[in-house]
Amino acid sequence: MAALGNPYENAKAESFFKTLKYEEVYLQLHGTFAEAEANIGRFIDEVYNAKRLHSSLRYQSPVEFEAADGVARTA
Repeated sequence: MAALGNPYENAKAESFFKTLKYEEVYLQLHGTFAEAEANIGRFIDEVYNAKRLHSSLRYQSPVEFEAADGVARTA
């Protein structure tokens, strides 16, 4: 955990939300809150966790990384 007021404290969360906005939210027209919630959930499950490559995971998706290591852990 970084020191209080450190701008890098939330860097991973900020990076995730930027990706979510640019790759899902801004590209879709959501008619209702329920539709937006379903589309964002689908993006996280099917794209971000299963297909999208992450540099911190040696350019593998989280699913591939966990399968290769045989252990579920966070990066």
